[in-house]
Amino acid sequence: MRKNHLKVAVIGKDGRTSAIERCLLESPRVVPPVLKFTSWKGKAARQEILQEASDEKVDFVIVGPEEPLADGIVDNLAELGIPCVGPTKTLARLESSKAFTRELVAKHKIAGNPEYKVFNSIEGIPDYLALLGDYVVKPDGLTGGKGVKLSGAHLASISEAVSYCDELFQAGHSRVVIEEKLDGEEFSLQSFCDGTHVVDMVLVQDHKRAGENDTGPNTGGMGSYSCADHSLPFLLPSHVQEASAINAAVARALFKETGQKYKGILYGGFMAGSKGIRLLEYNARFGDPETMNVLSILETDLVDIFEAIIQEKLHTLPIAFQKKATVCKYVVPNGYPDNPLKNARIDLSQTPKETLDFRMYRAAVEERDGELFMTGSRAIACVGIGDTLSDAEQIAERGASSIQGPVFHRKDIGTGALIQKRIDNMKRLPSGNK
Repeated sequence: MRKNHLKVAVIGKDGRTSAIERCLLESPRVVPPVLKFTSWKGKAARQEILQEASDEKVDFVIVGPEEPLADGIVDNLAELGIPCVGPTKTLARLESSKAFTRELVAKHKIAGNPEYKVFNSIEGIPDYLALLGDYVVKPDGLTGGKGVKLSGAHLASISEAVSYCDELFQAGHSRVVIEEKLDGEEFSLQSFCDGTHVVDMVLVQDHKRAGENDTGPNTGGMGSYSCADHSLPFLLPSHVQEASAINAAVARALFKETGQKYKGILYGGFMAGSKGIRLLEYNARFGDPETMNVLSILETDLVDIFEAIIQEKLHTLPIAFQKKATVCKYVVPNGYPDNPLKNARIDLSQTPKETLDFRMYRAAVEERDGELFMTGSRAIACVGIGDTLSDAEQIAERGASSIQGPVFHRKDIGTGALIQKRIDNMKRLPSGNK
């Protein structure tokens, strides 16, 4: 019999966590409040999570960010008999080790790997960079979405790339992955996974660069959009099928490789380009900002989905999303990401009221004496939901532009001009979306 009156907990303190928490509270099966752990670094914080989750007799825990997954919080909770939506430490290497993922995909003959090599010292790196011509340098560990550097965009020469690799080794990364630089359009495909069955969510495109028109430094993500048909304007049906097949194949490969079932979110970052679909990276949790897009239009009770993941019964649950477009725009402090303002006050008094078409998710903010202060990262996510992308963009823009304070956001995310740029980029490729 299905249990109601569930006590659930979530680990995290960002926009993604706010979106998950809201979805959980919208479920009639959850007893509010959702237990929320915003600190997880260090032995004391970890012990507090374990103790409180045990004392409160939570039915399950959802892990938002990547760091606690990589540190093995799921394993620790499992020892107490508390199930989690999120992979074990061994399986979380899918994100915490880019080398592990490349080697897994290669070993199990899964499509999608670009040309790559893994290095544990500087030796051989200059020659391989010269061989590739255009390249990407990736530290093997977690970097909060900001450690990847590309030739041309971030690295002006081979000597500069070698210096960056040396910097990564000096910083404690044991390995560096160097890959061919791909040309095309990036997109995110997140899938629910119970270890055996994989169910895809709506496709989303994120925007990593801080400035308008994809300029400036990389960030954790300035915003994202999804379309009413759940695909993206520059993708063919075959692209979607290829990405979906890769996610499913990786889930199978993980079990073959480790003997453990991946229970959580498989989030593949893909590139559609002249070589077809290529896998850029995997994340072992919901994306941020992509979570705000997909959960804002999720029709199925998220608690039912999480329960099906834990019980390995995803195949028995119909999962549906509204046929709506979404646009998410992050409002961030001036100076973000390199030198963000901290402890600056922001004012939400002029923002539109939340409706079925407009949602706001709080991220790196703290409330003090009834006022909101930014802590230095992405502050507020504004999500517009509409029948068309244009409608959704205008709703999100009204929300983002109404937030007052020393902040900025990318006004171009979800606009027709930027979408057309994506389509034109694909059309100019040899095997693009003609």
